[in-house]
Amino acid sequence: MSTRSTIALEYADGTVQQVYCHWDGYLDYNGKILQEHYSNPFILRDLIDLGDISSLKPTIGIKHDFSHFGTEMDQKQYDALYGNMTTFHGRDRGETGTSARKFASFEDYLLNHQYEEYDYILRSDHGEPVWFVADHRGDFKPLLQALEECFNRTNKIEPTNGNFKAPVQYAE
Repeated sequence: MSTRSTIALEYADGTVQQVYCHWDGYLDYNGKILQEHYSNPFILRDLIDLGDISSLKPTIGIKHDFSHFGTEMDQKQYDALYGNMTTFHGRDRGETGTSARKFASFEDYLLNHQYEEYDYILRSDHGEPVWFVADHRGDFKPLLQALEECFNRTNKIEPTNGNFKAPVQYAE
């Protein structure tokens, strides 16, 4: 079952672009990846320029088959080559109509954006890029705050210097 999300960027001119992401939109996966790997607005712009996403990964990567089934590789070989690369509906599967949606302003975005279970947006806060998240149509809050709350509830992720990582598992 998928946990759908959207990923948006507010540009310096106030316009916003948004893409859809089909898989793993929850805080301790997409939220964590966005915070750790896409907090640079120029890298995020490159991600959004490629349109709607099937599965977000730590790198944008290169064009690749949508799954190992379209190749001569088994799953392990495919994952070794492409496992850290984001998979896009347009670039990697050839779908059309997957371009980012554009909004004239943040207010326009709030009124008209595509709502999913989790909506992420990178905005400037006093000149610094800051991720915000809205959970199930709730109000936007800083992603770092939401990640910390998630950690306190579940112990699934742990804070480290403003970033988050999976907790260490110890052998018993």
